[in-house]
Amino acid sequence: MTAPRTVGILTAGGDSPGLNAAIRAVGKSAQRAYGMHVIGFHDGFLGLMQNRFTRLSSDDLSGILTRGGTILGTSRVKVDKMDLGEGRTLDMTPVMREVVEKHELEALVCLGGDGTMRNALKLAEIGVRVLTIPKTIDNDVAGTDITFGFDTAMTIATEAVDRLHSTAHSHHRIMVVELMGHTAGWLALGAGIAAGADVILIPEIPYDVEAVASSIAARRAAGSSFSIVAVAEGAISRQDAVRHAELVERKDAATGEERAELKRQIKDLERRVDGTATLASELSEMTGLESRVTILGHVQRGGTPSPADRLLATRLGSACADYIADGVHGVMVASRGDTTEPVPLKEIAGVVKTVPLDHAWLSTARHLGIALGD
Repeated sequence: MTAPRTVGILTAGGDSPGLNAAIRAVGKSAQRAYGMHVIGFHDGFLGLMQNRFTRLSSDDLSGILTRGGTILGTSRVKVDKMDLGEGRTLDMTPVMREVVEKHELEALVCLGGDGTMRNALKLAEIGVRVLTIPKTIDNDVAGTDITFGFDTAMTIATEAVDRLHSTAHSHHRIMVVELMGHTAGWLALGAGIAAGADVILIPEIPYDVEAVASSIAARRAAGSSFSIVAVAEGAISRQDAVRHAELVERKDAATGEERAELKRQIKDLERRVDGTATLASELSEMTGLESRVTILGHVQRGGTPSPADRLLATRLGSACADYIADGVHGVMVASRGDTTEPVPLKEIAGVVKTVPLDHAWLSTARHLGIALGD
């Protein structure tokens, strides 16, 4: 008799609501529909490199559908540039391939966002049969309609902004709430519209702080004594956008210590160090209204996944088992309406799905009179 095939699974990058639902779906579908064995690697690609794993039985996969986080743990590493400290890196993909071969894996399933897609492609390029399932609260993975984790995070963010309305109204304040989203504004835009924010600032549209202040002043003149500003953590002013472009140009021509310092400055700009606090202070000074800042941070990642995210993660995980059984690999399992599609990793790895400037959500915001800072 032929030995049962074995599937490996890991979760990588930032945690996201729905990871356990996806682990459960891949595992149960592989076991029940195809008689496969399933092992889970601890702490993402780091655990794969170190061959730290758990055999996942049906009992292990029971009761985890509604749990947040990931039962396997996670980490952020670059498989081809593993940090060894003191500025040294090492390509660990051959070691990871040896682990995959040792377990005779039919396929390795990687649950993650853009960084995971890039890592998975590196492994695919050296012969590992890998499939990925897209997750991230930012919804910025290219090639898929939506990522699981986004709906839950948007619900949490919307509820938080909802609660700020009463305080803003009572104290006649500008409430500036920072939401996650370094390079894409899906979360801030969706939650801002759903919660009735008056201003929404996203990375895709560099903002003019004077234009934002003018829109708040206009609201005040029309009788509204408060304003809610939803800002993505990666939103940037026009002034800083110009400075960023200049720093990048200088960095490309620099060497040595100067290049390192310019890279640090660029990173600070991209992370918007104290950016939201500065924005709130400027708006207060320009409008004469008191401002307060709320940073939701990792609250947006936590808790029980929404029904929509559980369903999406389960659909993608079950479809992943089907693709494995059919011998499909080197792909991301993408959501396409009510079905799925295998998208080659080489087409989407390293590509960020930003909000198109002609997107319907932006048109909706403008029709409603929501200021976008431009």
